[in-house]
Amino acid sequence: MKRITAALCVSILLLLIQSSFRNTDPDEELRAVIMKRAMLLSAQVHALHNAAIGYATGKTSLAVLRKQLLKTRNAYKGVEYIVEYYYPEHTKEYLNGPPLYHLDPYPYHEGTYYSMPAKVYVNSMPLDYLDKDHYRDEAKVIAPGGLQVLDELVFSEAVDAKRVMALAIALETKWEIIVQALSKRKYFRAFEITEAVRLELIRCFTLGITGFDTPGSLNALAEANATMGALREVIWPLLRQTNLAQRTEVLFSKSILYLSQNNHFDTFDRLTFLTAYINPLYKVIGDVHEQLHLKTSAVLSGKVASWNFYSSNIFSEDFLDPYYYTLLKKEKDNDTLRALGKKLFYDPRISHTGKMSCSSCHQPAMAFTDGVTKSFERNSPSLINAVYADRYFYDLRAFDLEDQANHVIKNHLEFDTDFPEILQKINADTAYVALFNSVFHKPVTRSQFSSALSSYVLSLRSFNSPFDQYVRGEKRTLPKQVKEGFNLFMGKAACGTCHYAPTFSGLVPPLYHESESEVLGVFQHPLQQLTDDDKGRVANHTFSEDVDIYRYSFKTVSVRNVAITAPYFHNGAYTSLNDVIDFYDHGGGLGMLTNQTLSTDSLHLLKSEKAALIAFLQSLTDSSAIRKFSR
Repeated sequence: MKRITAALCVSILLLLIQSSFRNTDPDEELRAVIMKRAMLLSAQVHALHNAAIGYATGKTSLAVLRKQLLKTRNAYKGVEYIVEYYYPEHTKEYLNGPPLYHLDPYPYHEGTYYSMPAKVYVNSMPLDYLDKDHYRDEAKVIAPGGLQVLDELVFSEAVDAKRVMALAIALETKWEIIVQALSKRKYFRAFEITEAVRLELIRCFTLGITGFDTPGSLNALAEANATMGALREVIWPLLRQTNLAQRTEVLFSKSILYLSQNNHFDTFDRLTFLTAYINPLYKVIGDVHEQLHLKTSAVLSGKVASWNFYSSNIFSEDFLDPYYYTLLKKEKDNDTLRALGKKLFYDPRISHTGKMSCSSCHQPAMAFTDGVTKSFERNSPSLINAVYADRYFYDLRAFDLEDQANHVIKNHLEFDTDFPEILQKINADTAYVALFNSVFHKPVTRSQFSSALSSYVLSLRSFNSPFDQYVRGEKRTLPKQVKEGFNLFMGKAACGTCHYAPTFSGLVPPLYHESESEVLGVFQHPLQQLTDDDKGRVANHTFSEDVDIYRYSFKTVSVRNVAITAPYFHNGAYTSLNDVIDFYDHGGGLGMLTNQTLSTDSLHLLKSEKAALIAFLQSLTDSSAIRKFSR
């Protein structure tokens, strides 16, 4: 009863706030709401600073410190949507980035070569706006900072008081830079607010309620509640200009009430939250945008965006724009080019020996894998939805589809050839020459070859599994075990904190700009506790990545269609989904690798929970795509 009363009190308070702004200019109201929330966070960050000092000096208890951290994090959720939208680099690095050692985004050295000393310059504006060539030094690995790190440390068994104090002090310094930047903004434009709110809904679902943001406290649901309240407040000045105000208000009110009444992390029904609140709100905010006749940042900038603002559901087939991830432009792509790329994909004559094609390792019937433990160096990953990545191969050595093909072509274990040899073969084939001429109207070039192949691989995308159909409302029923498996995947089992929805890969939401890699400690064989000796990302010959944090680190690939793509992991050592889930349940490599990024703690999964996880994974099998892409 107390929870319901608290939720109603929040609703009444928000209605009073809305009433007080009824005759206010929407632009002024937006600014007032955002700056009020920013000032609230400033007060909480300062209180956290004091609590951390108090704890380090023995004047404040751990309970008080923990309580203050939770209050600070809740206040941060009140402005996360706008600071992530305007200052994503600064936010990730200093305010709420993952608690992992990483490469410094701005490795500067001391000096006064410019208008001010380096230390002054780096605190003069958000990281996003700094000229990173000023004071640039050699690449280096640094420790993480921000609220996620504090959450992990403060809720650990042994709290490092000095480090917590240092992090809290640094947080206040870096947050005040954002406050200054926000205060200098005269306007917060309507299209920016609708975009920021929709992105925050994605973030709340993919990073919030999964526990990604709260690795220590698991206070994810209370923070989601704070997020929904903040979004409800900031969208009101725009809502009241449309006929969607009542509908949207009801959705926000019910979502807040749902979060208040269902606040246990392990038992929270994330699927219901997605289908009843997140997706409907995502759609209706898009409708608000359209009713107000607003443009988008992508349209105004003329740049291709990774996330398609005009999608209506987080699991829509058009949720992400594949042309963001490739050099091929949408206006240059067409059915004829795609057909040419398909012909090249299946043609063994492309290789030096004339016996290997792309399809040798990527067969449609197995979701474009080959069922072999290792295809030459590593296990072959699926090509369905493979375009949705900013890096390719398990070691992330390629930066686009065209570069990926180049590596295969030159690899002496694979095609063992080069473009001059390939072009010579194509130009000697009158049928190929005619096809290329029909598309490009000029002699065959390397660029044309790459475009055709990219066009075909880019077309291998589909979000039409039984689970997708259910989430989009196209399918009315879903087995109870599958629902349970999804909730486990996104909750207790922590799969969703690395395999992010909706791609269920390491492509990081909500902007989906970055492909992650992880150090799991994969064994050479499931029954032998001997870690695989493949060095992974550290040996990809990419500038600045030859550092220990990337040793044994491999790309997080999608688990879509995973039921038909065995064996698993980069080394293909795991032949069943049962083996894979047992591996994660026992803490991966058990910390045998000092830089393991996967938690070494057991998940304590029951046998029935493991079966439910497998049922969910099987529901991601997209049979329609297999039929569609078969030769």
